Amino acid sequence: MKKKILAGIIIVFALIQFKTVDKTNPETDSAQDFLAVNNASIEMENLFKNACYDCHSNVTRYPWYFSVAPISWWTRGHIDHARGNLNFSIWQTYQQKKQDYKLEESIEIINKKWMPPKTYKMMHAEARLSDEEREKMVSWMKSINNNTTGNNE
Repeated sequence: MKKKILAGIIIVFALIQFKTVDKTNPETDSAQDFLAVNNASIEMENLFKNACYDCHSNVTRYPWYFSVAPISWWTRGHIDHARGNLNFSIWQTYQQKKQDYKLEESIEIINKKWMPPKTYKMMHAEARLSDEEREKMVSWMKSINNNTTGNNE
């Protein structure tokens, strides 16, 4: 009986591999990108690209496990949801009020250590931000927000 169950699981696992997920990134315009628009330093570019851009931009780097169902299905859903909430690749298409809100929201989320999520950091060591790196990101985002809203706190 156990052999039949195991064989059934293996067969189902093999069959679901045929339902592949699209790995094509949407086209990007670098003039619309958050980092380019805000003249990010190399250090900020690296921090954001390592910790944020795989899910929150159109330049996702797809790891090997993205080819394995059902992990690929879950990851695709996560990326689509993340891009829907905040997409750094289309930053300039957001109205100023939305940009300001997204900056404030991002600052709060980074400060609370909710991003990047634990599941992402498990597979991406470069996304494990130190407290110092978080503070640098937050300070830089605050400076952008102050420059755009005129709130020189």
